[in-house]
Amino acid sequence: MDRMLRTTGFETAGAGVSGGVSMLSERTNGERMRDDGGADSPSGVLVGVSPVSAPDARAHAVSSAEHLGLLHVLVVDDDEAVRKACCQIAAGMGFEVVGAESATAARAILKQRRIDLLLLDLKLPGGGGLPLLEQVKALHPDMAVIVMTAFATVSSAVEAMRIGAGDYLTKPFALEELTAVLERTGQQLHMDVQSRQLRERLRTQQGMGGLVGRSPEMEKLYRILSKVAYSTHPVLILGESGTGKELVARSIHFNGPNAAKPFVPVDCGSLVPTLIESELFGHVKGAFTGADRAKEGLLASAEGGTVFLDEIGELPLDLQAKLLRALQEKEVRPVGATQARPISARVLAATNRDLATMVEQGRFRKDLYFRLNVVNLRIPPLRDRRDDIAVLATHFLKQMEKETGVVRSFSDSMLRTIAEYDWPGNVRELENAIERACALSSGPVLHLGDLPTQLQNFRMQQGPAIHATEEDEPMRSEAMGSSQDGIVSIAEMERQAILGTIRQLKGDKLMAAKLLGIGKTTLYRKLKEYGITEGMGD
Repeated sequence: MDRMLRTTGFETAGAGVSGGVSMLSERTNGERMRDDGGADSPSGVLVGVSPVSAPDARAHAVSSAEHLGLLHVLVVDDDEAVRKACCQIAAGMGFEVVGAESATAARAILKQRRIDLLLLDLKLPGGGGLPLLEQVKALHPDMAVIVMTAFATVSSAVEAMRIGAGDYLTKPFALEELTAVLERTGQQLHMDVQSRQLRERLRTQQGMGGLVGRSPEMEKLYRILSKVAYSTHPVLILGESGTGKELVARSIHFNGPNAAKPFVPVDCGSLVPTLIESELFGHVKGAFTGADRAKEGLLASAEGGTVFLDEIGELPLDLQAKLLRALQEKEVRPVGATQARPISARVLAATNRDLATMVEQGRFRKDLYFRLNVVNLRIPPLRDRRDDIAVLATHFLKQMEKETGVVRSFSDSMLRTIAEYDWPGNVRELENAIERACALSSGPVLHLGDLPTQLQNFRMQQGPAIHATEEDEPMRSEAMGSSQDGIVSIAEMERQAILGTIRQLKGDKLMAAKLLGIGKTTLYRKLKEYGITEGMGD
């Protein structure tokens, strides 16, 4: 007695569309499959022999339906029995299913409705399935395709995969083979959809997870991030200080399937050397002097969630070996313990160092490097995505507005300066500069004088003509009006430069002297020489 699939279903009018439910029953060897109409199915087209019992199949269908959701499947096969059987199995797994008997019928269905997954027989009347596959991938590149044929050869399977098929089945195939490939493909489809949705949210919603930016460099980062968020592989995040490595790690965690689980950040560079092992792996009571109670390690505390190992390059070599063992064995042994305990956290690591060079120098374990570097994300420095500087500055200004209730804006000269500055401290330095400007500003408009000294020095080094803005117009007009025929003397230009700088710095003569590149004594002499009294009382 073999378990065979018996199909009971219905055929709807038009284009060979079929659907139904599936049953498993005991049949004798050699007995052919029948549908409800009683027509014999051709011999040799049984879907296959399945070792799955009926209760197991039903339980599997329910379990699959929970995560497959409403994905739409099109089954294209000129063999009615096979087509019905595939439709019924897919429907039982939770898919929305339609069937087509030919390439022509399939094209008609594709024009009328959304299809996520195409189950395609390569041997079809009127040209076969490969031309249809080529057309489908050209028009719908994101559609998943599984090919099947009783005439499969290595060349046909390779050609189908080259065109864009994701998987294939060789007839006759077992029920478990079909359900496995459908479930695998369905799960991948869901991950792809979620990745696209996450990527779009990251692109369109400023500040999601702390990530802000729409430059091509950030778009590339979002594409990779949206993919790794739904995987369980370790990720190595690379970038200079201040680029936002922890923000990227948080985005990976909180946009993944385990967002409700703990996110545990560990700053490897700030851990006390003598206590690093205890912090990471935990300890039992009495393990060392002062251990008056047992403590759970950071790796274990992230149970089911994510451990973020920041500045992993700072970890001592002896601890690197123990960390590698923990990652490989998925267990940790607390200090003083005789038995290990399992861990199930995903590991993300970050560094601003060149770990590959450190490996060559013997300062970082090669095996740990490869273990962590399954996927790497490189965050571009701010100077390489200048299009995002104004966007980020505005974002931070809005944050300050929410905190203080004060609405502020940037002067044009300030915006131009921050856009041209290289920001060696990256996003963190920009954020600090905006916060400082808001704290020091006495009005609704932020000016150059509100920025840190290094930015004001940078502005002066670029030359005043480069940064001239409308707020300098009154000074230029005044200078032109005091000269004959619009010709300005060098002395008058110097006077206006000093006066304009003091005005922008709101009377801060010490800062003005630094920006002008002269000493404070010289500045006071010039002020007296040109009769400038503005700000002299300070």
